[in-house]
Amino acid sequence: MYQIEAIDRNPIFHDSPYNQGVYRFHPIGKGCGASMKTARRFVPPTPPHGRFQLPDAPRRPGERPDFSALKLQPAGAANKPAIDVDPMDIHDLAFGLIRVLDDEGQAVGPWAAKLSVDTLRQGLRLMTLLRIYDERMNALQRQGKLSFYMKAAGEEAVAIAQTMALRASDMIFPSYRQQGALIARGRELVDMMCHCLSNARDNLKGRQLPIHYSWKEGNFFGVSGNVATQFCQAVGWAMAAAYKDTDDVAISWLGDGSSATLDFHHAMTFAANYNAPVILNVVNNQWAISSHQNIAGGARTTFAARAIGYGIPGLRVDGNDFLALYAATEWAAARARAGHGPTLIEAFTYRAGDHSTSDDASRYRPKDEAAAWPLGDPLKRLKDHLIGRGAWSEEDHLRLESELKESVAKAYKEAISYGTLHEGPWSPVKTMFEDVYEDMPRHLRRQRQAHGV
Repeated sequence: MYQIEAIDRNPIFHDSPYNQGVYRFHPIGKGCGASMKTARRFVPPTPPHGRFQLPDAPRRPGERPDFSALKLQPAGAANKPAIDVDPMDIHDLAFGLIRVLDDEGQAVGPWAAKLSVDTLRQGLRLMTLLRIYDERMNALQRQGKLSFYMKAAGEEAVAIAQTMALRASDMIFPSYRQQGALIARGRELVDMMCHCLSNARDNLKGRQLPIHYSWKEGNFFGVSGNVATQFCQAVGWAMAAAYKDTDDVAISWLGDGSSATLDFHHAMTFAANYNAPVILNVVNNQWAISSHQNIAGGARTTFAARAIGYGIPGLRVDGNDFLALYAATEWAAARARAGHGPTLIEAFTYRAGDHSTSDDASRYRPKDEAAAWPLGDPLKRLKDHLIGRGAWSEEDHLRLESELKESVAKAYKEAISYGTLHEGPWSPVKTMFEDVYEDMPRHLRRQRQAHGV
């Protein structure tokens, strides 16, 4: 058996925040105590193999957050090509960072979409509602009123801005942090809450974990607990849309960790080969539960750069910039509708909270790392932009927060009138046997009869 000692960081990536570690192997047993005392970090045992390279996070608990080595392209510096551009000519967009809002909150550069003040105010309202909703639902889980929850803290702009940039007829294939897309499409909070409570009004009849939403009427495909499956499904739907000669597009998201799965590459292969009208997003929020994005390949290059090998456009976008996300999604959708195929977008952001209510992020990253993220808070950045344009104020924002908190509280009171997690009422037992077979098999009919339903 061996223990690995972290002896240095890779000198090739010495100035990179995504530095890999260099490790030395020590046999476990007599005489290994001195090595264990001098090692700076140990990882689980693994067989020896030369100078083994193990990707790791830049900082761990007890260390000071530091993003100073992160090279961020200035706002407004990224070029905006025509929608029919040859992907071979825009490789720079996969390595830079499309940004619109600068440090003073001004919209600059060619990606600065000419959005109306009303559209921007609506975006701010929806993001604020999402954050308040998430905080309320997370608190309810801590009180034992929900079994599970996942917040989108720090990532509100991703689902909201991108959904707002699409048509209502476009199909959404979400991951488990895109509840903002439901809110942007007008889903009632009561219905979202009833799903999380698994009560009698849950449209999924208690068959899914909380936050695994589905809404057929809103073109919102069901969230899958098996990560990355939605990428293949989005591509298949997009291929069908093209076959039927519609100009609708599909959009899907997965995390940086999920980009290491086979489904990611299967989806990319089919999207490229069949020129599918689909927008595929890698939400690089730096953490796949407790695994840093370096583990999935972020130490070597950007996730947007993976598009290059498939011959499709790859855009790396500031995931905390509402205007940049809106503009990039609008560009990708226009390209897809015009018959120029798929786009891969990397939303470069930071997961501000725990992965879920089953997680404690302080065990694997510095507690104050989220506050140190150099691209800031998406809500504050859009708010500051509107204030700078004279279209909003701090007083307006306080009134908005008060109004939305009241509406969320009111929605919860209505939701529990349809049942609670512990006391019901819940969906009838007979619904366990429904919605699978058109003609129910005999063995299921016998089971149903045995339950008296």
